[in-house]
Parts: sequence; structure tokens; C-alpha cells
Amino acid sequence: MNHITTPQDPARDEGLSRRTVLMALAGGVALTGATTAWGPGLPAASAATLRNGRWCNPARGRLSSAYGWRTLNGKTTWHAGWDIANSTGTAVYAAAAGTVVRRGWNVVTGRTGNGLVVSHGGGVYSYYGHLNTFRVSNGASVSAGQRIADMGATGNVTGPHLHFEVQIGSIGDDVNPRTHLTNRGAVIGGGWPTLDPEARGQRVKAMQYLLRQRGRSITVDGYHGPKSTATLAAWQKAVGLVGDGQAGPKTWPVLDYVLRKGHGGDHVRALQTVLNKHGAGLSVDGAFGSVTDSAVRTYQSVNRLVIDGEAGGVTWQALTS
Repeated sequence: MNHITTPQDPARDEGLSRRTVLMALAGGVALTGATTAWGPGLPAASAATLRNGRWCNPARGRLSSAYGWRTLNGKTTWHAGWDIANSTGTAVYAAAAGTVVRRGWNVVTGRTGNGLVVSHGGGVYSYYGHLNTFRVSNGASVSAGQRIADMGATGNVTGPHLHFEVQIGSIGDDVNPRTHLTNRGAVIGGGWPTLDPEARGQRVKAMQYLLRQRGRSITVDGYHGPKSTATLAAWQKAVGLVGDGQAGPKTWPVLDYVLRKGHGGDHVRALQTVLNKHGAGLSVDGAFGSVTDSAVRTYQSVNRLVIDGEAGGVTWQALTS
């Protein structure tokens, strides 16, 4: 199979460290380069990185087999993806928005069992293998974080897991999916996401709701633009974090709340927003009532979390990953 280098962070391509760019964005500092929407001096390619909120974790579980050459039963073969192990029926989500272009049995040469291929445009595809159940049809448009299948043990496997690939150029041309997701602020198997300035989407909305709950004046529009970045940076500095305007693994655990039935406010709206990213279909009304409680428990169940209806750190991390 062909091996294609994963694109690098544009900030590094421009010869600037990402931290330098983020600090400049959050503080309004001009860097040498072209004029952009962020102000004169910031290179256009550095104004936003690949961590733009478009990619997310496809399934929660233990990483059981890595990308690359491996030896099984005395035979060395190429493993074109990463395996995420969990029990049969664990939810599988679209790693990015796109269109289902293949669905069925052995849909890609060399891959076995039930599989799905999602096209993300520009010659970028993701593959989901060894599935137990399909939850979307061939030709369906899917959003990032939408449940598209259930984890299974179909094909040539030793136990239930998701075989996840990213393919660039054409279907079957694999790259390291862990690197691809990491470069885009997502953690394969589960972990806190990283959203840089200019990121968009439901997780940005959740972050903005959480900031509003913490007393910050901010428009909740799902766009982490200059005003949103500056607001986050100011809050980060106020609580002793690095004020870079980046919502990453050090920021999310301080920003979120432990929530349960009976709570109300913008923090609940944040929770409802990320539940909706995964298909809950809730009214974002800020009331943690019976419907939201049921949605939390359902999400915990299909992701093999403790089913207690409480949105604590583990549940928040899973919802935002």
C-alpha cells in the first residue's frame, strides 16, 4: 500500500511554533507576515491550525494494535490502521463530516468483515472495520460525531474492536490515523480535544456556554474567533492557566462542571450541545431534567461508561473527544 506523509501543522510550516502563534492570537500581538483577519503581521497560513474542530475520536476504548508492521502467529503483515478495543455494541462515530461511499462486507481490499468508508472530500477517507451493526446507509451524509455503526467482531479478528483507518489520495492509501487525528486535535480511543483559534462546531459552542456560566460575556455561536479566543485567554489567565486561547487538555477539566439531574444553566446547555453532537436531539434549554438525564445515561451505556446519569470528568471527556 502507498504511504503518504500526513500534512503538518500550518503554523510549523510557516516556521513559527504553535505556542508562539497562539499567544500572539490571544494577546493581539502582530507577527511578521501578511495582513489577515487577525490584524496586520500574522501569516495567513498560521492564523488557524489543523486543530479546527472538524475531527473527533471515532470510538472509546483501549488501543490494542498499532499502525505499521506487526507479527501475528509467526507471520509479519502490514496493519493499515489502529485498533480500538471495547465490547460488541460500543458506539462508533464518524471521525469527521462526509458521505458514506462504501458499506458492506470486505468493502476495501485486504480488510475483512463489515466495513464503512466515509469520504471527507479532497481525497481524504476514513474506514471503520469489523462492525457489528450499520446505523447509516450507503450514500448518507454524516456529521462529525454522528453514530454510524456499532463495534463488533466480524471478519478476521480475535475479539471485538474497531479497526480505524485514514486514507489519503484514494481508498486504500493508508496513513497513520493516530498521527492524523493528533495533528487535528483529537485523541484516538478517547481524550480531551484541542481546539485552536478559528475552530468551529458544537464543541466550541459548549466551551462558550461554559465560559458564560463562569461569568464571562461571550456570544455562543460555535466560532472560536478573535473575541472568543480573547475571552478564553483572559479566563485562563484568571485561573492560573497559560492564556493562549487554546481549549486543550489542561483547560477542559477546569472549565467543565459536574452536573446531574436538577441542575440548570449555561453549563447544562454546554452538556446538551455535546450530547446533540452525538445525536441526542435535545432542546438546548439549560434544564437538566428527565430527558437530559436519559440522554446522559444512554450515552454512557453505548460508550461503556459508568451509567449513573452524572456528567463528571470522564463523561465530559468522552463527549468532547
